[in-house]
This record gives sequence, C-alpha cells and structure tokens, in this order.
Amino acid sequence: MKNQSLWTKLFLVLMLVFAVGLTACQGEGETNEQTDEPTEESETEEQTNESTEESSDESVTLTDKAGEEVTIEGEVDRIVSVIPSATEIVYAVGAGDQVVGVSEWADYPEEVFEVEETVGDQNLSIEKIVELEPDVVIADLNNADDLEAMRSAGLNVVTLGSQSLEEVYEDIELVGQATGQTEQAEQIVNEMEMKVEEVTQAVSEVPEEERKSVWMEVGPELYSGGEGSFLHELITLAGGENIIADQEGWPQVSEEVVIERNPDVIITTYGYYTDDVTETVLERSGWDSIAAVENEEVYDIHNDTVSRPGPRLVDGLEEIASILYPEYVE
Repeated sequence: MKNQSLWTKLFLVLMLVFAVGLTACQGEGETNEQTDEPTEESETEEQTNESTEESSDESVTLTDKAGEEVTIEGEVDRIVSVIPSATEIVYAVGAGDQVVGVSEWADYPEEVFEVEETVGDQNLSIEKIVELEPDVVIADLNNADDLEAMRSAGLNVVTLGSQSLEEVYEDIELVGQATGQTEQAEQIVNEMEMKVEEVTQAVSEVPEEERKSVWMEVGPELYSGGEGSFLHELITLAGGENIIADQEGWPQVSEEVVIERNPDVIITTYGYYTDDVTETVLERSGWDSIAAVENEEVYDIHNDTVSRPGPRLVDGLEEIASILYPEYVE
C-alpha cells in the first residue's frame, strides 16, 4: 500500500460528493412586394444577418440545485468547470470544446488534459476564474462558500448537486440547458436509463437464494458507502445486499464488523493507486473466515465510476452486476 496522502485527498473528494430549455427565436422573412426585389443571394445574406442578430439575443433562464435562478445571455463560448464530476458532464453533453478552465483533479475524459488553465482543487482561485472570463461556471453544492464568492464577482454560476442517479439525470439536463446542448443531454440521460433498465432486468432473474452480500471498500482504512450513497444505490440496483445498509453516508467500520457480517463478495475501489490491493485483502489476518476471501471473490473497480455523480455511474453499475452475477449479466 502506498501514497497515503493521495488516498486522504481522494477520500476528501468522496466525502464532499456525499455532503451533499434553450428558447430559440426564429424570424420569419417578409415578402418584398416592390418591383426591385432583392436577388436570392442578397435575401440569403439578409436572413443570415438576421439569424446572427437573433442568436446574439438568445438567453436561457434556469433554476440550479442551489435554488438560484440563472440567466445566461447569448452563446456560451467559454466554460469553467470547478469540480471533476461536473467536467465529465460538460464533456459528455458535447460542450468540451468551450472549456477554458478546470479543477486540478479533473482527469476524465482524456481531452481534459488539453485544457491549459486550472482553477484550484478544493480551494478555488476566484481571481483565476474571473481572469478566464467564462460565460458560465459549472459548480457543485460542495463548493460551498466559493459559490457566493463567484456570484459576487459577477459570474454566471450554475450549481449542480446530486445524491442519486435520478438527481444525476437532472444535473446532466441542467448542464445541457446552460451550454445549449439540450438534445445531447437528453440523449445521454436516455442512454443511462436504458443501461440501468438492462442491468436491473437482468439481475431480476437471479433467485433469492443466490443473492450475494457485498462489502465495498473505498479505502484501506475500511471506509464504505451506506444508505444515501451512490455505492449503496449501485449495489442494490445490481442485485446485491450491502452489508452496511444499516449505516448512512460514508462510514468507517471496523474489521470485526466486516468479518461478522461475512460478505459473499468484496469489491475495492482503490487499486488504481495501490499495488496488489486484491492480494492484500486476501492475505489480511483474520479475514480467512470470510466467504469472499475463502472463495477468492475479491475484485477491484475504479473509484470514479461509482462515486462521481456523472454519466459513468452506469458503467460502475454494470461492472458491479457483472462481478456479482456474471451468468446473468453479459
């Protein structure tokens, strides 16, 4: 196990995650009844100019997750996204080319590494964000005091904030409205809903006696997700039984609790920065009596697919279901 400080930072992000229509104006051309009618070419040019003028007057008004009414005038050409999950949504809806600033922890999709400017991590640089002159800032309820600071600086801030898949769908639609990508946002939500339906339908065929209990470990210090967390929702949708369903949020539990509750499957989420995490779990002293260890049902998946409130949550769901019931989920 290595890089303890990295785990600490990543868990802080995870805890932060829990702590918590575009109107188009179309002008209709009028028929010129004068003898010297404009040529077809001049008519086209006139219509183009009118369309450009109208486009510049377009605006969208929405109410974000902070309850703020936000009006965005004109086209959105410059976006700053201050939290990784929001950045994933911005790129997913097709507005990535307009991103001019991101959080230091933004790492998906790969295109995000082409953005030259970063605006901080948990502590945002309001001055830097203002310098980037964004048309809109995509933030999250977890940005807390920084939200008011950004608004006070005259920035258009659209605040997201979700604790469930349904709320993630809402956030995606909000970003679609704010960036002028409503159709793409709607498509993404539809695709996510379809994948959830496919998974839940598949695992519904699993007999009750074959249902598996699950310990999902988001850090070597034995933190996990209880009721109200994405982890719990994903485990449940995947047909599993969360062994700490009786706890809320992101609790830290003792080894004794895990051993006593004897999960059928153990899933870790930190193998991308810790060497041999599966072997480490299998070799833990006293854990050999756990069914998951005895049967070597220990797996690792990437943390971001089960904790970041964005489009990849359904990928995490599918992976959990395929681990639990590979004969039912392709």
